[in-house]
Amino acid sequence: MAAWSIEKSLELYGIPEWGAGLFGINQEGNLVIKPTGTEQAIDLKSLINEIIERGIDPPLLLRFPDVLERRMAKLAGVFEEVFTEYDYKGRYRGVFPIKVNQERHMLETYLGFAVKHHMGLEVGSKPELLVALALLDDSEALLICNGYKDAGYIEAALLSHLLGRQTVLVIEKKSEVETIIEVSRRLKIRPRLGIRAKLSRRSSGRWSHSSGDLSKFGLSPHDILWVVDRLKEEDLLDCLNLLHFHIGSQINAIRVFKEALREATRMYVELFRLGAPMGLFDVGGGLGVDYDGSRTSRTSSINYNEREYASDVVSAIKSACEKADIDHPDIVTESGRALATHHTVLVFDVLGAEGPPLDAQDPEIKDDDHELLVEMRDLLALLRTGKGHLQEAWNDALQWREQGLQSFNLGLIDLKQRAALEVLFWKAMAIIHETVRDQPYIPQDMKALERLLARNSYCNLSLFQSLPDSWSIGQRFPIVPIQRLDEQPMDRTILVDLTCDSDGRIDHFINRYEEKDALEIHALTPGERYFLAVPFVGAYQEVLGALHNLFGDTNAVHITISPEGPKIDRILEGDSVVEVLNYVLYSRKMLVVRLREACEANIRAQRITPALAKRLMRTFSDTLDGYTYLQHHL
Repeated sequence: MAAWSIEKSLELYGIPEWGAGLFGINQEGNLVIKPTGTEQAIDLKSLINEIIERGIDPPLLLRFPDVLERRMAKLAGVFEEVFTEYDYKGRYRGVFPIKVNQERHMLETYLGFAVKHHMGLEVGSKPELLVALALLDDSEALLICNGYKDAGYIEAALLSHLLGRQTVLVIEKKSEVETIIEVSRRLKIRPRLGIRAKLSRRSSGRWSHSSGDLSKFGLSPHDILWVVDRLKEEDLLDCLNLLHFHIGSQINAIRVFKEALREATRMYVELFRLGAPMGLFDVGGGLGVDYDGSRTSRTSSINYNEREYASDVVSAIKSACEKADIDHPDIVTESGRALATHHTVLVFDVLGAEGPPLDAQDPEIKDDDHELLVEMRDLLALLRTGKGHLQEAWNDALQWREQGLQSFNLGLIDLKQRAALEVLFWKAMAIIHETVRDQPYIPQDMKALERLLARNSYCNLSLFQSLPDSWSIGQRFPIVPIQRLDEQPMDRTILVDLTCDSDGRIDHFINRYEEKDALEIHALTPGERYFLAVPFVGAYQEVLGALHNLFGDTNAVHITISPEGPKIDRILEGDSVVEVLNYVLYSRKMLVVRLREACEANIRAQRITPALAKRLMRTFSDTLDGYTYLQHHL
């Protein structure tokens, strides 16, 4: 067997493709991240060890603000470059949709970097609007107000003008118009308005079903004309400045943007011709992320880059406006996923693994044992010589295993004999799999062996809390060990979480050419913790997390690069047990009182001693204050 190498691990896990220079492997065989884009790298294994020494256990969210800053600079930079190339006269006015990641420290970090590019925020609810009003303090940044709006939402948005905020109320439903008119009259504040158009063009990818005519939000051409006429009646048409459209998240094919822009630019021109001053063109979100590195139109990838996206947006708007002889508008993007995804990495440890008994010793089978055992023994011996016909061996092994199950159910073989048959069967399957897996053609029925032979690796996390998109919509994330990448990973596994739910598993993994049914990891070493990393979890995963089995938020750590090296800026402890219980209305006091009453009743009944009751109460109290995830003790 050829020696394993770091280069082979890079290829196996596809790191150069999806990592795009952000991730790599160092000479110690550890996964590294380069947050600033320079050669200065952070060794994730060393970082995890340092965090654990501080008493902070995995699972962990590692946030790298330097990566967020780079993503913002890249998006703003490509638009500025394209503006120069096309001699475009408008400005770039990017906004970050708060719904993508509402965590306070993340938003504060974003806004700290945003001032340089005058990037603003997009909100879709009253709570998000209040957050934006309190945090956004840049007189040149936009605050785009989407979502359903009642009088309270509209009043807060209008009053923000008095603070110098550039707030735009985007009309998404006809019913909002009368409320906006009434509130603006009462406050004597003229609104700054936008219209969200419901385009006929459908999106592509995972969210295509909710776009086009089936879109939840937006106004039809007929509705838009009604809004224009109503605003004109109230002498408010001069307040209409923005056209907005959104065709979906994670757009995987660039042609979707091109086709949507044809319709949207015509809509913008017509609104100007109807008397609205306009000036802002909001192309919404949808700028995707290449999670798997394939650079294709698969749902976990994209077949374009930021520069191509910016070029298509700018050229389409410029062409339409110049044909209509109107000024170039400022261009607004709501690219939350493309900004936030890359800056966060989830790290968790593998607690153990179970699978087919491939490591078991061969059972001793004598010639006068049950015929099924003898047949399976001889089949395995023939496969080991490399002379067996694979398809025939496959069919025979399946048949004899099924007959063995029937014989066991009928009492014709005992448990020991059935166990021996299982060991021989799985070892035969492993040989068949190793023989066919690298062949150009694999029979359809044998393709299932990759999954059947994979071990279940039990992981210290909840998918429902930390990777909700993985179980809910089948989103594929890159997953890679953070250590031993200079060794060949011999185990193939699927990942299962701590929850008592069969959906708490990852059994499809990214691959450059096609998805694979198992992940290659290293055999666990007793006494050594083994960690896996899931990059690209900075968008949506935190805010969509669910309290399945009452597993709460994980610990989070913010790391930046300084001239002296990596620096831990902030440690945010995850939910304790008592905090999670508070969410579902169990107070610490009530629980302690109930358990104390139970202890006293059992002391009186002499089922427990006062000393053991004291110990139980102390353990109960300590556990309430502890982490909801498993805490490791070597």
